[in-house]
Amino acid sequence: MKLILSSCDFGNPKSAAFICDNLCKPLRDCRVLYFPNEKATPEKLKSGKYESRLCAFGFLRKNIHVADYFRSAPDVTPDVDLIYISGGNTFGTLKRIREAGYDRIIQNAVHRGVTYAGGSAGAHIACVDVAHVARYDTDTFGLTDFSGLGFYGGILVCHYTDARREDYEHLRRESPYHVVALADDESIVVRED
Repeated sequence: MKLILSSCDFGNPKSAAFICDNLCKPLRDCRVLYFPNEKATPEKLKSGKYESRLCAFGFLRKNIHVADYFRSAPDVTPDVDLIYISGGNTFGTLKRIREAGYDRIIQNAVHRGVTYAGGSAGAHIACVDVAHVARYDTDTFGLTDFSGLGFYGGILVCHYTDARREDYEHLRRESPYHVVALADDESIVVRED
């Protein structure tokens, strides 16, 4: 299992370079299954907006698969090298993934060896729990199960600045999980063989 977790993924040049340096192949050759944030609509999915966004990062259109939350998840994962979940509202994105049945698809793919990249919400979703994110994201989505996908056994404080220091220190003292802070230009790789 390989995770690449960051606060800003491709939106920050340092994070983008870090992601590219840790992929198994060049970005242009990488086949990706992309999960847009909670703002995805059927119209946006059909418009090609998400494919264009990923092409701007360096992916080739022919290698991009975009998850459609408005259809049931397929029984099998497309042949991909990378699962990528971008930023947005952690609770809304996680709820969309679960309701469409993609949580099992993602978990099976990552345990099979597909690399997982998550930025901000995508990084939180990879963790064991997301409840602490309520300090930063509003849960207007009615999420009641705050468990993440469980790939990373700790929790992250993304977009870390001095303004989040008190929250971070509190979590370090009180949380049963290992807590890591990531500033906007920081990323980590987690490997488990």
